[in-house]
Amino acid sequence: MSSQMNETLIREVIQEVLGKLGGGSSQAPAAPSTPPVVASSPSYAPPSCGVSSSSKGRHGVFETAAQACEAAQQGFLQLQKKGIEARRQVERIVKTMCEDRANEWGKIELEESKIGRLDHKIGKLQIIGLVPGVDWIRPDGRSGDHGITLEEYTPFGVVGAITPSTHSIPTLAGNIVNIVAAGNAVVFNAHPAASRCAAMAVREFNKAIEHETGIQNLVCIIEEPTLESFKELCSHEAVRLLCVTGGPGVVKAAMQTGKRAICAGPGNPPVLVDDTACMKRAAESIIQGAAFDNNLLCIGEKEVFALENIADELMGAMEKAGAVRLNAAQLDQLTQAAFTFKEGQGAGCPHAVVNKDLIGKDVSVLAQAAGLRVPDGTELLFAETDASHPFVDEEQMMPFIPIVRVPSIEAGIEESLKAEHQYKHTSIIHSHDVNHMTAMARALDTTLFIKNGPCMAGLGLGGEGYLSFSIATPTGEGVTNPRTFTRVRRCVMVDNLRIY
Repeated sequence: MSSQMNETLIREVIQEVLGKLGGGSSQAPAAPSTPPVVASSPSYAPPSCGVSSSSKGRHGVFETAAQACEAAQQGFLQLQKKGIEARRQVERIVKTMCEDRANEWGKIELEESKIGRLDHKIGKLQIIGLVPGVDWIRPDGRSGDHGITLEEYTPFGVVGAITPSTHSIPTLAGNIVNIVAAGNAVVFNAHPAASRCAAMAVREFNKAIEHETGIQNLVCIIEEPTLESFKELCSHEAVRLLCVTGGPGVVKAAMQTGKRAICAGPGNPPVLVDDTACMKRAAESIIQGAAFDNNLLCIGEKEVFALENIADELMGAMEKAGAVRLNAAQLDQLTQAAFTFKEGQGAGCPHAVVNKDLIGKDVSVLAQAAGLRVPDGTELLFAETDASHPFVDEEQMMPFIPIVRVPSIEAGIEESLKAEHQYKHTSIIHSHDVNHMTAMARALDTTLFIKNGPCMAGLGLGGEGYLSFSIATPTGEGVTNPRTFTRVRRCVMVDNLRIY
């Protein structure tokens, strides 16, 4: 390939992947100085080495990225011959298996990753049916005095995909539906902290796909992902497109490969509550969103800015809805446990490092760290902080949320903008004032903007829309769907074939 990945950058990536579960960060990725190069066609043919790709691995699981990429290329060619109906079969297989095996696979993922909640691990698999599929790939036709033009959405070939530990099987499954619906094959390099469950799911998907369609290795994965497998996947000639769901280091590396990259980066979603909102609904929505899977969602509520004249009412409503409020001493104790600070710096450190041992853990674990016991069934802790607190500034991914008083809607929007770090990922408002909603939407310019509901409503869960676990914010594609993974080709007939 024309551009090789910088070794120093790669080393930074592996430190990030191995050092922090789920992939958040306080630093936004920089855009590459050279625009990505988009491959013109999926015409790569792997070299013949005397051994068929299917004999190198079993049911899509391979030792090396090279083996996986070569096998996926053959899977792509098989899919091409089988046509659109085979894509529909794969979509149906993946969605049905996720629904049928949600309990089993949710337990397996939780046992391996050790983060999140079992009921929500199961729930994320049960909703894969909401991911859009083949029906989204519809051609666009135009007719005029000088003939007809048809634009079609066609595949790239092999897509290389990076998945996080926070939603390993759901992200993998959703990516398969989108990518295969577009006519591609896919190779996964899963997060090391959730790679075994990902490989298990790939095996099971491939068994069913091969049984029903005859296609082998349409979905491939590197069994033991490493630094070298990540690098090899990104640079392999068969891979025409990258889909990265992870932290800024991985995103930056993908964007510097010279290939087109669809990147889902970090978020730190703020919530703004004004004095026109329904406090009961706002409180319940904040708890529902921030507590979901112990706040592992990148779209999840991470900090709340409340107008000072209703802040006490909001916190009272949160307590009535079951959240537990920490006092100042308990907050300080939790902060010391949740973050590592540089020598000589304390809770005001602008670059606190999140304690990975608390990421995605249950409320009871956080409560113990804060020095208190909470009733069974408690889903969320909260406390009042100032705007410079590390729980406000960092994407901490724990079932705790800070509440910050602000004097005006303008101040609330300004603080929300600072806390969101220009990721342009997700923001939320609780208000009945259209002017306030509009002002926040324009100021933050986030990919998802939710009004008067929990964060999940931005993905069709409680609101209207469709689901994806890959939300491409740094590269701008937004919530991914099958068209995200296609090339647009135009076919023109001049002065002919018009019906009228």
